[in-house]
Parts: sequence; C-alpha cells; structure tokens
Amino acid sequence: MIDILKDKKVILASKSPRRVEILTKLGIEFTAVGSTFPELLAHDDFDTPADYAMTNAREKALEVYRTLTINGQQPPDLVIGADTVVVYEPPAANAGERAIILEKPNDEAHAKQMLITLRNAKTHGVVTGMCFVFPPSADVVEADDGGDAGEPKVVTFFEHTSVTFGSQVTDAMIDAYVATGDPLDKAGAYGYQSKAMFLVERIDGCHFNVVGLPVYRMVVELQHHIK
Repeated sequence: MIDILKDKKVILASKSPRRVEILTKLGIEFTAVGSTFPELLAHDDFDTPADYAMTNAREKALEVYRTLTINGQQPPDLVIGADTVVVYEPPAANAGERAIILEKPNDEAHAKQMLITLRNAKTHGVVTGMCFVFPPSADVVEADDGGDAGEPKVVTFFEHTSVTFGSQVTDAMIDAYVATGDPLDKAGAYGYQSKAMFLVERIDGCHFNVVGLPVYRMVVELQHHIK
C-alpha cells in the first residue's frame, strides 16, 4: 500500500478528523484540503443512495483538484474524495418503497425521530461513496472517464455496511444521547465513533466504512487502478 503511493502528492478532499486519522494510521503522506462543494443534490435525482454518495464524492474531489490546478500549478498525483450517508432501508415487505437517505438533523426533536426510526428498523445501511481523481497523464487502469482534452481521470466506487442498533435501546437512552448535542452535526443523527457507540449492537461489513473511509476496499481499488 505504501509503495503504491510512495513519492506521490496525495490530497484528501476532506478535513474530517476521522478520515484524516485513518489515512495517517495507514502511513500515507497526504494533505487534507476541505472541499467547498455545497452538497445540495436532490436525493430523488438518484436511483440509489450509493449513486448519490458517489456523485457527492466525485464533485468534492473534482472541486479540490480544479482549485489546486486553477492557475496551471502542477496537479496532485491523486485526490481522494469520500461521502458517507446513513440509509433507512424499508422492510422487504414494502416492495417498491425507496431507501431514505438521512442527512444531519434539523434540531433535537428531528434527531430523536431519526434515532427512533433506526432503532425500530433494527438494521440500517451506511454507504460511503469514494472517488479517485488522477491527472490526465496518469497511467490508470479502467478509469470511469477523463483523460481526453486534458480532463482528469476519475474512478468511483462505493462500500455498504449494515449497522444494527440494540433492541433494548430505550427512548430514555436516546433522549440522554440527544441531550449531549452530539447528533446535531452527524448524518443519521449519530456518530459510531463518538458518544453513540452504545447504540450499536452489531456491524456487518467494514467497521471503517461506518467511520467514513472503507480502508480495505480503498486499498484494493488503488492497487487495481494504479499501474
């Protein structure tokens, strides 16, 4: 993994403390640059939550890439974009009902409503859309698009993890958590890596995906796409 990115200029298109921590623990040398992409895309414009998350990740990564190269500066070798969403997935019996993307709550009452919905559903999804942006000259295997007319090369993918809230989580426990203020800046009204960890009974899939960066899948994709 380290050899793939050795001597490369790597940019993380995020200042998320969790994502920064994960890349740092991997031993990757990188610079974190926050994206100004507004993330105001309409959920209904996308067939699936994964499409929505991948598009957000793509736009954030491309915005940072273009900002860094706007005046003809040497482009970075790789920009990594990510977008993580919490998804309420209707029961199989409700055929045809769309999955619902849960953004950050509007207030404490909204946060409580979200958390009760997720608890009652028992299991919900966490989806991280990922994007790699490479300069046009990069030797990349199976890029989604780019490379022509000086456009950067782009690779997108996603990872899905199932999270199960404990059946014995009570409304009073949810109230106590909401009162801490922790849910208000978090998609789905909870952060597994923080005070909400007691809500989670089981995780099926990549633990790091729930935190915001699917490490194993990211490394596999880097190894596949970088010659």
